[in-house]
Amino acid sequence: MINRRSFGKALGVGAGAAAVGLAGPGSAPGAAAVPATTPASGPAPRTGPHTTFPRIKQIKAGVLDVGYTELGPAHGPVVICLHGWPYDIHSYVDVAPLLAERGYRVIVPYLRGHGTTRFLSDRTLRNAQQSAIAMDLIALMDALKIHRAVLAGFDWGARTADIVAALRPERCKALVSVSGYLVTNREANLKPLAPRAELAWWYQYYFSTERGRLAMEDKTLRHDLTRLVWDTVSPTWGFDDATFERTAAAFDNPDYAAIVVHNYRWRLSLADGERRYDGLEKLLAARPTIGVPTVTLDAERDPFTAPGGGTSYRDRFTGPYEHRALPGIGHNVPQEAPAAFAQAVVDADRL
Repeated sequence: MINRRSFGKALGVGAGAAAVGLAGPGSAPGAAAVPATTPASGPAPRTGPHTTFPRIKQIKAGVLDVGYTELGPAHGPVVICLHGWPYDIHSYVDVAPLLAERGYRVIVPYLRGHGTTRFLSDRTLRNAQQSAIAMDLIALMDALKIHRAVLAGFDWGARTADIVAALRPERCKALVSVSGYLVTNREANLKPLAPRAELAWWYQYYFSTERGRLAMEDKTLRHDLTRLVWDTVSPTWGFDDATFERTAAAFDNPDYAAIVVHNYRWRLSLADGERRYDGLEKLLAARPTIGVPTVTLDAERDPFTAPGGGTSYRDRFTGPYEHRALPGIGHNVPQEAPAAFAQAVVDADRL
């Protein structure tokens, strides 16, 4: 197992530049080598080398018409990269080409309520509980005729990948999860955290109010609120205005405000989910273990990173496993440290 010190030194995890030494599918273990660029203690780059994806595709999957982008060979091993909030597919604008160059078929979908993803019916509840979003992923894989894939994500995306890995392990070849085990336990969420930890979740409480809901529906306030979140949860990432605006365009989805507000209210038991997901939520409340090969990533400057170097969730992963710390990196790990994230995907696939 690679220790944190040697891993960080080898990858240059403070750098946003693409790595050139990633080992691809079928490479011998230990063959990967990513040259260091900017040291973790130095300034983070403003943006990565890529600015956009080639094109957005659409496919009907479950209750959604899903917008997604796809890079790499059509018959390569599949990696599905899942974004969080307040982000979009461009969190993977540098990761996806790295993996595609190594032979992976990389799928990056907009989650419900984001970008070009739309509900097929006006009558469908704008539900953002965790199991609903996880079933969106299964529906997308079914629509694309993908039986198994490496699942990789952060924030909402990590939670979604964790759930599929836990409840549908036959669909998950390997897992990369930023912040480890993120399955929501609503009963535990009723208990207060330490004041400093609560402060980091300020927007969660804001969204529980009518003022917060109205702010998310107002384009200007929504723009400024999400920009503030970017600034505070990624304090070392020197992104430019164009990088944020590229992602903020995905927030103009007509269902964005409803999905975001419901997600955070549901977590605090302030909003109901749908009865058809009750069985899945009961399973998730029991904190099921994850047995697929997994690499977990903890970002040092992410205010939501749990203390203890991954020890708080280590017992939830029962299969082949590695944990890695990313010095100097904030919440948006794949966009702040694309080389490290892509390497984690390749290594999880080899575990």
